[in-house]
Amino acid sequence: MNIRLNKFLALAGIASRREADRMISEGRVSVNGVTVEMLGIQVDGEKDKVEVDGKSIKPMKSGVYLMLNKPTGYLVTAKDPFQRPTIMDLLPSMKNRIFPVGRLDLDSEGLLLLTNDGDLANRLMHPSYQVIKEYRIRVKPKPDLSTLATLEKGISLDGKKTEPAKFRILTTTVKGTLVLAKLHEGRKKELRRMFEYMGFRVLALKRVKLGSLHLGHLKKGKWRHLTREEVTRLKKKVRLR
Repeated sequence: MNIRLNKFLALAGIASRREADRMISEGRVSVNGVTVEMLGIQVDGEKDKVEVDGKSIKPMKSGVYLMLNKPTGYLVTAKDPFQRPTIMDLLPSMKNRIFPVGRLDLDSEGLLLLTNDGDLANRLMHPSYQVIKEYRIRVKPKPDLSTLATLEKGISLDGKKTEPAKFRILTTTVKGTLVLAKLHEGRKKELRRMFEYMGFRVLALKRVKLGSLHLGHLKKGKWRHLTREEVTRLKKKVRLR
């Protein structure tokens, strides 16, 4: 059966469709020994020989979906040139290449989804699907309601206003104030920068939910496969069958 080349690469776990299009435009993809020069071509996954950077790509037969409770101190990358710990040190050896859906910075922890399903990953990250991500962020000093209201409406970062979000104070102790944050935008270090812009010190940040997926009681540094029901709910949210 013929499918678009970018979809073939996404199903093979190489990249999302958008990233696959970029790879094609850069001349890194060939079909039957000929470099592809235009987007939108179709391939037969069983008969055509598809290569990326000279490496033969096989169609993916099944999806892999893992949830990791990322600790602080680990980079969300496959390899670090400075030999720092990465999330791959916490995961099992995989026959299929998997990649993270979104990012958590070095000092953040919590729910990280990894998969070889490029279509699902792309839609979960794309702002048009407005997939809500939920965080618990500890700050000092205690923010007042007017500060949270300002953050909810959006503030300017790098000349661009942040999207509307929701904030609620959970507890306040000598260790700081724990705030529940819900947002669908995913700019780099956005939550940290929002609070720091308003004059607060961020002590800890943990993602506890991605769409319908909850971190639950998964221990720090541990991983598990998603259940069939969890995968189905995620796909339904972003209108994938």
